[in-house]
Amino acid sequence: MTRRVAIIGTSAIPVGRHQTRADEPLQVLEQEIMTRLVVEAVADAGVEKKDIGSLVLTLPRPYTLQKYFSTFLVSHLRLQCSGSVLEVMGNGMTAAVCFDRACDEILLGRTDVALALGINMEAATPAFEHAMSSMRTTGDVDFHASGGFIPISWYAMDAMRYMHEYGATREQFGAVAVKNRWHASMNPLAQYRKPITLPEVLEQRPIVEPLGLYDVPGRSDGAACLVLASEEVAKSLGRPYALVRGRGFCHDGSHQINEVPNDMTELFAAKEAAATAYRQAGIQAGNIDVAEFYAPCTVVEVLVSEAVGFFARGEGAPAAAEGRTKLGGQIPISTSGGLTSRGHPAYVTSLYNYCEMADQLRGRAGERQVKDARLGLTTGELGNYNAALVHVLEAQR
Repeated sequence: MTRRVAIIGTSAIPVGRHQTRADEPLQVLEQEIMTRLVVEAVADAGVEKKDIGSLVLTLPRPYTLQKYFSTFLVSHLRLQCSGSVLEVMGNGMTAAVCFDRACDEILLGRTDVALALGINMEAATPAFEHAMSSMRTTGDVDFHASGGFIPISWYAMDAMRYMHEYGATREQFGAVAVKNRWHASMNPLAQYRKPITLPEVLEQRPIVEPLGLYDVPGRSDGAACLVLASEEVAKSLGRPYALVRGRGFCHDGSHQINEVPNDMTELFAAKEAAATAYRQAGIQAGNIDVAEFYAPCTVVEVLVSEAVGFFARGEGAPAAAEGRTKLGGQIPISTSGGLTSRGHPAYVTSLYNYCEMADQLRGRAGERQVKDARLGLTTGELGNYNAALVHVLEAQR
């Protein structure tokens, strides 16, 4: 394949609480949100509705009111598509897979313009209902679910192991939360924008030792739409765009966490996926100017920063504490505010990562703009990074 794919348009709602309770007389309808975002993203891209040949959506949460959402939305928009119309599911990696499949629609010649889009509604769903669903989804029903073992639990085990092996401290993890909140304070799409201090992070109630409230994400609603196009279409528009230079994927063969003894803090899948993306792009980790990680906890951002080659093993936490991952530092990470502050509407989280990267590489990130950003990296995650999807993007202005 000689075709290449570009992000040419984006639109998203601020991450937060948009879902209405089931007993409220006036309901927020997912299709009304998505219709507006499609119109805005298409206008941002400079194409027309008739140019769209494929739609790839994230599979909505089970709490979504409208079922068969992809075909319903196509009808709502009055779109005629000659490529594909489908919903994809990849658990925590759902939105990253959505983006990747939309790229494939163009690479395979099915269309020259495709949408990658989705909506995640969960904030008004009762916590017990969501927790029970999460446990049965992310764990082994014979072991993890019955023991109340939730995703934050395995991240907390990673953190304890990392602290044991490398002497990392709670303060170093907390520095990630402080940095992300500072970045989020400049992002109108972020859920939590009030700056926080390190003492405030350390004073918060524990969630799973050693992770406290600000080390983990809250529950969020969100929706986003990306317009992708062939490089030829992108060039013809005469506007800045973000070109997909490399893609890499790896699954380590386990379900969320591995019952086979392994290196808990290496994140093997992310390491392999990043290496593949770098090879395809013809670059090295040191060439990346900005990165947007799928990192549900502060410790995960540290581990991913090492897995993708920004820092050596054991150096990610000290680097964060030294300010090397914030705006103006060696390698700005999670300039959107990341999952802990921008928010984590799980099934569409990675779409927000691509929106941020498109803004950075098109030079329109405002106060949080990384100067002269040319190459960016995004990651998507499944489970405790038992699988990873990595993209390298390049600015074309």
